[in-house]
Amino acid sequence: MQEIKCPNCGQVFQVDESGYAQIVQQVRDKEFARELEKRESELAEKRENDLRIARMEQEKKYDKTLSAKDSEIADKKKEIELLKLEKNSEIDKIRAELTEKITKLKAEVDKRETEKELAVTRAVQEKEREIADRNAEITRLSGELELQERERKLNETRIAEQHKGELKLRDEEIERLKDFKARQSTKMIGESLEQHCQSQFNSIRMTAFPNAYFEKDNDARSGSKGDFIFRESAEDGTEFISIMFEMKNEMDETATKHKNEDFFKELDKDRREKKCEYAVLVSLLEADSELYNNGIVDVSYRYEKMYVVRPQFFIPIITLLRNAALNSLKYRQELAVVRNQQLDIMHFEENMNAFKTAFAKNYDLASRKFEDAINEIDKSIRQLEKVKEALTSSERNLRLANDKAQDLSIKKLTKNAPAVKAMFEEISDD
Repeated sequence: MQEIKCPNCGQVFQVDESGYAQIVQQVRDKEFARELEKRESELAEKRENDLRIARMEQEKKYDKTLSAKDSEIADKKKEIELLKLEKNSEIDKIRAELTEKITKLKAEVDKRETEKELAVTRAVQEKEREIADRNAEITRLSGELELQERERKLNETRIAEQHKGELKLRDEEIERLKDFKARQSTKMIGESLEQHCQSQFNSIRMTAFPNAYFEKDNDARSGSKGDFIFRESAEDGTEFISIMFEMKNEMDETATKHKNEDFFKELDKDRREKKCEYAVLVSLLEADSELYNNGIVDVSYRYEKMYVVRPQFFIPIITLLRNAALNSLKYRQELAVVRNQQLDIMHFEENMNAFKTAFAKNYDLASRKFEDAINEIDKSIRQLEKVKEALTSSERNLRLANDKAQDLSIKKLTKNAPAVKAMFEEISDD
């Protein structure tokens, strides 16, 4: 605690350290501010005096320098007058030289202008020649285009006439087939179509398909049958193509009109039951259909590997499918070899698995027998341990009995029998 005495009333106050420090700080700050204001006013006054003295000295130097400059200016004016006279003479001389140069430059410019006009004239003439050449080229190309256009029109006319001829032939064929159908019964039409296809195939069998099988399907065990089956195998016996054929036709006057798609499901069923790769419907149904009249129609979007053809495409469809199969024959043969190899590997694996199974079974039996023998040995060892422990315990008890017998004496025996002890003492005295 600190004591502070009031200068007015003389009363003494006690304040703690923090309060005392604050009071001292306030007094010190006021004194410092007063002293700072005093120093600032002194410094300002001194600075004003210094500035006044410096300003007076500067004015004196300026007046002196100004008078010196005035004298220098007078001298310079004299020199300038002299230089003006000299420069005027030089300027006149230079003006004359420049006039001469300008005259020469004008003559050179006129010369260059003339050369430029000549160059422009030559360039214009060259451009005109290029334009003329280009126009000639355009004329030549236009003639070629006209010639090509005439050739194109001639080709279009020729193709149109060719198509007209083909359409005429097709219409004649259709009329012939219609007339052919009109002269036969429904049954005879179907039989004639089958005979027609068989005759077509037999006419080229020995030249195109010498090793092929093409016979009527007479196996109706599944409830239905196709008309013909075509099969062909390679020299090694690998079958590379098989086709189930169905021939369909009916007279225009038949009451029930069938469509080709009415026979797709049954044909696909026959193909699968007879294990054929492809199914082909040779049909004269829907004679006015542009779809079926255009050629070979692929209907595999409905049934796998199925086609519909007109009779004139009977041989071409066989040839196309056979050639495609021949291209894949090599891969089929390689696939057959791989399958055989896989069968050998499978048989080897089966034999190996059988051996492993038998070995594992025998090993399991031997392992169980061995484990039983080990368990029996462990049981015998445990029994012997018990016998050993019993013998050891018996030996220990015998040793303790022997020690007790060795330690036996008359004194110990008569310890709690005074009468017997007295008798033994009497006997001992006698």
